[in-house]
Amino acid sequence: MSLLPGMPAPDFSLPVTGGKNLSLESLRGRKVVLYFYPKDDTSGCTLEAKNFQESRKDFEAADTEIIGVSPDPMKSHDKFRAKYGLEFPLASDEAKSMLEAYGVWVEKSMYGRKYMGVERTTVLIDREGRIARIWNKVKVPGHIEEVLEAVQALR
Repeated sequence: MSLLPGMPAPDFSLPVTGGKNLSLESLRGRKVVLYFYPKDDTSGCTLEAKNFQESRKDFEAADTEIIGVSPDPMKSHDKFRAKYGLEFPLASDEAKSMLEAYGVWVEKSMYGRKYMGVERTTVLIDREGRIARIWNKVKVPGHIEEVLEAVQALR
């Protein structure tokens, strides 16, 4: 089943940087940007994380929580976060249950080889826990500005 705007966002509870656990339920009442990315410290993922970090105060002003999600382990997330001074949480979904629930754990292909991986996707969730917008197959340049615009337009 694919997710569509207006549907309830699948709940989750995952470990995040800072030694905590985070659930969608605990974020109710705030807007949430979940951005799913393939791997810590790779060029596209680093650029995306740095862009979200640079716009973090604008997202905060719009009462919006940013959460990066990948299947990398917490140790990798902690190093990635420290290396680039990221001030928003990174969630680890090593079991891939949340990635599957959001439909971002997909078959990919590179150089003719098929494998499973994360499709770069961003999901905006409203204050009631419903999906407000989905960006699939994200291209990083200009993406954060588009997400911020959507967040600011969402009441």
